Amino acid sequence: MNKSKRPFTKSKRSFRRRLPPIQSGDRIDYRNMSLISRFISEQGKILSRGVNRVTLKQQRLITIAIKQARILSLLPFLNNQKQFER
Repeated sequence: MNKSKRPFTKSKRSFRRRLPPIQSGDRIDYRNMSLISRFISEQGKILSRGVNRVTLKQQRLITIAIKQARILSLLPFLNNQKQFER
């Protein structure tokens, strides 16, 4: 049999490029709470770089900013309040 013809070719999918979470004009510092709060889980943990879709340099700056905001009591260290459903 001749295997040169491939009946099952992969379809070329068009991927929608995800917008970067941090634009070029955004300042990553502890005062920018609207930006920082996007990178924290509901429990108050810092999300990983793969989840955030940011570069290594941006992740380092985000982590430093979150830690500074926690020290200054702008963010909680933990959010352990369990939501009771009634």
